[in-house]
Amino acid sequence: MTQSPGEYQPSRQDRLRPAEYVGGAAIAAIFVGVICLVATRDWTITLIGAGGVFIIVLVALALLQMAIKPNADERAELGEGDGETGPGEPPAPQGPAH
Repeated sequence: MTQSPGEYQPSRQDRLRPAEYVGGAAIAAIFVGVICLVATRDWTITLIGAGGVFIIVLVALALLQMAIKPNADERAELGEGDGETGPGEPPAPQGPAH
């Protein structure tokens, strides 16, 4: 079944992917927060540590996701189907001309 780029409907997994990243960062932040609270008994240090870890893990996950080459579904969502070029992109090289 072939869909045009305008008809693309993301799967449930694709729609929940951002929630997975935020959830993973939240779990790491809660873990660090509990460790800080048990070690220092100071709420200020706990909140600063948990917030910092949340942001760092979330940014790291986003950067790792950007490093992955998009698959066919993601290219279709972006409108970069087979043979199509985006605005301002030169056409793909076709090999040596003889």
